[in-house]
Amino acid sequence: MNTQLIQRVLNTNAGLAALALRIPVGLILAAHGSQKLFAWFGGYGLEGTGQWMASIGLEPGYLMALLAGSAEFFGGLALVFGLLTRPAALVSAFTMLIAIFSVHISNGLFMSNNGYEYALTLFAVTVALAIQGGGALSVDRVLAERLR
Repeated sequence: MNTQLIQRVLNTNAGLAALALRIPVGLILAAHGSQKLFAWFGGYGLEGTGQWMASIGLEPGYLMALLAGSAEFFGGLALVFGLLTRPAALVSAFTMLIAIFSVHISNGLFMSNNGYEYALTLFAVTVALAIQGGGALSVDRVLAERLR
């Protein structure tokens, strides 16, 4: 395995600001993913979410629900711990772009109209984390130091 690539993925020069972004956004993403995957917190689970996704043209709905829910749930947990922060953040950012353009863009910016401001905020934070990495208090930092 290419240790240089692994070092690039894990390396971070970010400080504690990354932690301030990772924890709340990771928890929010994980909670939304758990709604899609497990019907927790008032969600509809894979069946219900899959039917809704199919109804808006994201086919096959069940698979799309599984992919979106997994990206949010597992990506969110990875962000909380700062484990593989860059890949988790990239997958989460991509998921938010899909949400913006498939669901929210036609409703305008504001959340009160089911607009895209919330998904855009999550997109911006996850892009920032993909750029800077997990930060000072992350599993990524510990792993990177052990690989040196």
